[in-house]
Amino acid sequence: MYRYIVSTICGILISIGSFAQSPGVKIILDEISQNNRQLKAYQSYIASKDLGNKTENNLQDPQVSAFYLPFGEHETDDYYEYQVSQRFEFPTVYSARNKRIEKQKELLEFEYKTIRQEVLLIAKKQLLELQILQKRKKLEQERVEQAKQVYEQIQRLFKAEQIGILELNKAKVAWLQEQFEMDQIEMEIKNTFLELQKLNGGNAINEDQLYLMEDNELASMQTLWQEKLSTDAEVQQLNARETLAEQQLKLEKNKILPDLSIGYNYQGVNSSNYSGFLGGLSIPLWNSKNKVKAARANLEYSQANTGAETAELFTQFQEDYQQYQLLKRKFEEYEGTFKDLNSEELLFKAYKLGEFSFLDYYREVEFYRQAYNKKLEMEKELLQLKATLLKHQL
Repeated sequence: MYRYIVSTICGILISIGSFAQSPGVKIILDEISQNNRQLKAYQSYIASKDLGNKTENNLQDPQVSAFYLPFGEHETDDYYEYQVSQRFEFPTVYSARNKRIEKQKELLEFEYKTIRQEVLLIAKKQLLELQILQKRKKLEQERVEQAKQVYEQIQRLFKAEQIGILELNKAKVAWLQEQFEMDQIEMEIKNTFLELQKLNGGNAINEDQLYLMEDNELASMQTLWQEKLSTDAEVQQLNARETLAEQQLKLEKNKILPDLSIGYNYQGVNSSNYSGFLGGLSIPLWNSKNKVKAARANLEYSQANTGAETAELFTQFQEDYQQYQLLKRKFEEYEGTFKDLNSEELLFKAYKLGEFSFLDYYREVEFYRQAYNKKLEMEKELLQLKATLLKHQL
């Protein structure tokens, strides 16, 4: 018992630590969950489908019959008869069907949860995209300012006739390129906000809540897979389909039992009358033929499909997890290299001191900028892949 409690607590701590997320981002994802038009539409669909399923368990309408027979050759008064009857299935059928309706409702809820997790995963990836774009924007602002200073210095040297027009033009082009890169980043940020706004049902996103606190740590593959098996909506949906098929088989077995009918009958002729109760049952010879076999075959298919789909999900999960670990190692190598390097700033200082010509400076600084951009792109891919692995926590 003690070991069980300890292992449970450890599992919870690993789960919490595997996906640290700022309260602001959680608020944004909660808003999207409430405002997303696709999710709202599916909630309405679930409500209508659930009501439709419940109508399948209604009793048949009662039947009222009346007979008045005045014609023909007879010595007595006209004959008349009234009858009220109610037909219904065997009582255990209603219980079995009600349980099937409950399983259908559970399946609909898991389908909704699956769609919700997909929507929130898209939103999470957009937020991560935005975080990297904000880093690039801050970096690009510094690069634009450096390119401007270089261009202004080249202008002064050109006026002093220390360099030619070719180098001046190259410095100007370099400055314009950095400005264009800045404009592109700002456009991407704007478009990402629009995508998030669309996911949020057209409502604007609060920019003050956008900072994400992410780390690169992840629980072990087996621990994470066991957590996924118990909480992932896609896996739960497979299990719910199997359970529904099992309940359908139980229902078909109960429907083999005869239908029943009860009622009241009144007959009157020649000032005399007879009245009393009636009852009957149907003989299930043909209506239920092969239905149990079909339900059993469907259950066998559902069980086999659950195993196959789960195995496919596990294979994809393994591939994503291994890819994540590979990216993590590469990213940490990049990050360790750039941590204390500060190459752009050192190159800029060296250029201002005259240790580099403009062409040499530009060639060297462009190499480091491309490498740093690659690091940011790798960071985005790493965090988005982690979001995919932890989709079940959304």
